[in-house]
Amino acid sequence: MELQFNEDGKPYVMWGKNIIQLENGPITDKQSKEKAEKELRETPEIVAAAIEELRKLLRGETGLVIPIDNNEFLMKFLRPCKFYAESAYKRIQAYYKFRTAHSDQCYDLTPTSVRAAFDHSIVSILSPRDQHGRRLMLVESANWNPRDVSLTEVFRGIQLGLEAAMVEPLTQINGVVSILDMKGLSFSQVMQFTPSFAKMIVDWIQDCVPIRLKAVHIINQPYIFNMLFAIFKPFLREKLRSRIHFHGSNKQSLLAHVDASALRLRHGGTLPDPEISGKILWQMLRHYEEDFKAANSYGYVSNNNKTK
Repeated sequence: MELQFNEDGKPYVMWGKNIIQLENGPITDKQSKEKAEKELRETPEIVAAAIEELRKLLRGETGLVIPIDNNEFLMKFLRPCKFYAESAYKRIQAYYKFRTAHSDQCYDLTPTSVRAAFDHSIVSILSPRDQHGRRLMLVESANWNPRDVSLTEVFRGIQLGLEAAMVEPLTQINGVVSILDMKGLSFSQVMQFTPSFAKMIVDWIQDCVPIRLKAVHIINQPYIFNMLFAIFKPFLREKLRSRIHFHGSNKQSLLAHVDASALRLRHGGTLPDPEISGKILWQMLRHYEEDFKAANSYGYVSNNNKTK
């Protein structure tokens, strides 16, 4: 399975009858527009007022360097916040303050610098959208050897994958579903996590990243997973906790939430073999290297010159 390019020079890969690509173009279909209006209050009048109010708030934020005149950038934060400008403003603050506070995890988030998690196929966002139009992110513990790929590099890979998804208008509207395949989870993997690291990840998900996380599905978890979840559980608020589903090896349980057309054969789905490798995803992301470099340059001034 190889990367191909359309007439506009954008990369894609065929998976069966599915064209898999980053969908960063404008919303054109009626169904998505109606969903955005119903769930996110997205009407021309509300959007225009929210953008104007958010710009006004951001102009008063000292030391934050972002493209406040770029509507697409602002929409990335406004849609997950249902066009409440104050909420989007707080999300932007939290997002970039997180990157400052955890610069060792967030420095140079570009494909060139973040590769290990993809080379080992630990992280993937390449699959068809599910029946609700949601982007799927798959993380697989069986492919993770901490001696080859550090926990920090896994987290950086997840960040990079979601950075790509965040710019997709369809993902901004429909959200993301995460599938954590814990098959083969080992004691050595669990020991990589500390309460402080767990808190950092949960804070990032709950308060910082501008993504509508609709569900987290945990599959093939062994008994030792209870030890790992116990590290995270104290930091989970009810909203996120209620969206976490445990399926074990019950494929029908997962299929009750995610349509088979969006799942791999080994997860009970109908996507054909061979699967798309993490390396293909990395190659696709690398095509957008300059966009990632631009996104990586934004933030509070104190973090702008961070090097590693």
